[in-house]
Amino acid sequence: MLGLDITLPSNNKTAEQHFVLSLFTLLGTISLIAVFTCFVDQKKLVSVGFNKGFILKDIWIGVLTGVIIMLAGFVLLVLSRQIHIDSIDYSFKNTLLVFGTFVCVGVSEELLFRGYVLNNLMVSFNKYIALVISSIIFCIAHFANPDINTIGIIALLLAGLFLGLCYILTKNLWLPVALHFSWNFFQTLLGFNVSGGDSYSIVTTSFVHENIWNGGNFGFEGSVLSLIFQALAMVVIFCWFKNRLSALDTKLAINSDQLDL
Repeated sequence: MLGLDITLPSNNKTAEQHFVLSLFTLLGTISLIAVFTCFVDQKKLVSVGFNKGFILKDIWIGVLTGVIIMLAGFVLLVLSRQIHIDSIDYSFKNTLLVFGTFVCVGVSEELLFRGYVLNNLMVSFNKYIALVISSIIFCIAHFANPDINTIGIIALLLAGLFLGLCYILTKNLWLPVALHFSWNFFQTLLGFNVSGGDSYSIVTTSFVHENIWNGGNFGFEGSVLSLIFQALAMVVIFCWFKNRLSALDTKLAINSDQLDL
């Protein structure tokens, strides 16, 4: 879901290999988006969502949202015995590599799907129609992930809507990037696969039977809890940021009127 790593389909890579592949994917994505934005669309690169203002606040809100959802889901699944904690093995090196990997994944996917695809769709469509279209594209792009299931597909679509809503409400990439990163990073550290992808975890977990509650090998994103928490978080985020959206729309309208004059 919030972090299907479409560049890392294999579960046999080391933490170093995951990081290197993610880093080069990020560099390639930035280069591609820069070319299309600057030379095809004739816009500045910052127009995709790297504007000033609220940067630290949005990053912290995104990170905390991911942490809260992952910890809540983990605790509920452990208490209900849907998953079992097998062992704990901390490695600073691997944690740092996983951190870097999911920073790269979060930035590259948000830059592509929200910063470019959604941003450009909003030029031709109503912003909420554009949100649905971009979310479907985001979902389809991850169909090849290992062990994907029906709930996982729904969760991917919902993730696209959630991240896209964050982009629309803030008109920046800071919140969706931070949320995308946090969701993936803390999900994997707590022993879940990330959209079917396995990587280093501090906590090693297992389950007796794959079901709609533990998500099976697809990870937390294949669980009903994932859908519930995402839906609730979307409502909270919308209520939190709707005033800023109104203020931004008003500012844009004023600027437009001044240009017409």
